Amino acid sequence: MTDKKNIIIVMIDTLRPDHVGCYGNKWIRTPNLDRFAKESMVFDRCVAESLPTLQVRRAMLTGMRVFPFDHEFFPSKQDAIQAGATFLAVPLGAAPGWGPIPWDLVTLPEMIRGVGVATEQHRRKELRDGTGGTGTAYRTAFITDCAPYFGPSMNYNRGFSHWDFIRGQCSDHYGSPVLAKKWDIDRFVPPWLKGSWEERELLGHLAVTAKWKGEADCFAPQVFRAAIEYLEDNREADDSFFLCVDCWDPHEPWDPPQHYVDLYDPGYKGVEMIHPHYGPTDQMTEQELKHMRALYAGEVTMVDTWFGRFMEKVKDMGLLDNSLIVVTSDHGHMLGEHGIAGKLTPYYELIDSVLMIRHPEGVGAGKRHGSLVQHHDICTTILNYLGVEPPYELEGHDLMPIMAGRKDKVRDYATCGFLMNLWGDDGEYILICGLEGEYPSLFDMKNDPYQRENLASDKPDVVKRLYNLILSDAGGGPILPNWGEIVAELAYRMA
Repeated sequence: MTDKKNIIIVMIDTLRPDHVGCYGNKWIRTPNLDRFAKESMVFDRCVAESLPTLQVRRAMLTGMRVFPFDHEFFPSKQDAIQAGATFLAVPLGAAPGWGPIPWDLVTLPEMIRGVGVATEQHRRKELRDGTGGTGTAYRTAFITDCAPYFGPSMNYNRGFSHWDFIRGQCSDHYGSPVLAKKWDIDRFVPPWLKGSWEERELLGHLAVTAKWKGEADCFAPQVFRAAIEYLEDNREADDSFFLCVDCWDPHEPWDPPQHYVDLYDPGYKGVEMIHPHYGPTDQMTEQELKHMRALYAGEVTMVDTWFGRFMEKVKDMGLLDNSLIVVTSDHGHMLGEHGIAGKLTPYYELIDSVLMIRHPEGVGAGKRHGSLVQHHDICTTILNYLGVEPPYELEGHDLMPIMAGRKDKVRDYATCGFLMNLWGDDGEYILICGLEGEYPSLFDMKNDPYQRENLASDKPDVVKRLYNLILSDAGGGPILPNWGEIVAELAYRMA
């Protein structure tokens, strides 16, 4: 062991735990994630505290909850209408919590470096020895192809002294639109999806990828190659580092090289739904649905392959002995379960996330834990591991006592907000409902883990209890402004 305490976070977007071997999947090949799991503590019940993409990352990077959505300023109804109430530049797409990190919060890399930490003790130590208050000078690096990080007004690179953004994902359509004509669009878009926003997103993606020549051009390989290069470039550095690697794949569009797809559905000749319709899947044939799942599975295996190459570099450079490594995902994706595709309702297929933590001294290695944990716990765990005192009390919990076997759980229940949905889990039942408790769905997770039987009408007392827990986390409400009213008026004006 050395005196160094490096930190590596690998965020893999849209990776469903039930599509990874170490979480029980039997048909998708993920040998590298499975190998990592054997050296880590695997958390079986990591759930998002708010969704989707940026909300999860904001919680992870600050240790503070995003839900309930009262941590930020909300515009008046008139201001929201004038601004278009846009989400990812899609009119009418309101997504509470999607925004920059508030400037009154300090980020994980800032706290590690001592930047923005207001205590006199940290200031004196930083002035004295330039260590930023951690006892060691830290390099902070951020490598990602997650385009929402860099949208207008976003500031998620705060505290990173080095950052590398691989362009082209998620509406970052820098390719000339005419390049999309290289492709046979009918191969990817069935007649009933023509003219949809999904087709427009896909055309932008096809324009970006039109010049690709092989697997190395795919986004996941680009991200992990950049991370490998960063490690190689800094091989001779004496200081410790915090490296955050954020890979957008296996987020759609799902277009891995054909040899990955052939692992799961060889010889398919029909429409390839590499960008799914967000909604009911009743217009898809069974063969199309099977192939859509194969495309996602192929992308999962491609990500696993390149994650493995990154971990080989970490091992070859001797960094396993002095690095705390966190592998997580932000959420999953519906692939026809409950008759829908996309990210719409927080069933377990969407809200459950991967979380594995590898301690350099083997704490918790090879063990699993089923208690409820959330992404804002990651920040608190890392700071406590490093001995860094945050400038204020964080809302996340330290998971190291669970890993060391000194604690059974860090919370009795978990809550989450996503669009117009609320979600609560008390370890026995899960409630999904609207903002005011309307349209409740209640599931017995012991007897119905796949959430097929809605017990809400049979157990109104349980519904009420869980909804009250959600309200309690929201300070009694309201959960958020009446976005439904805003969207309705916008739709009327645009009609």
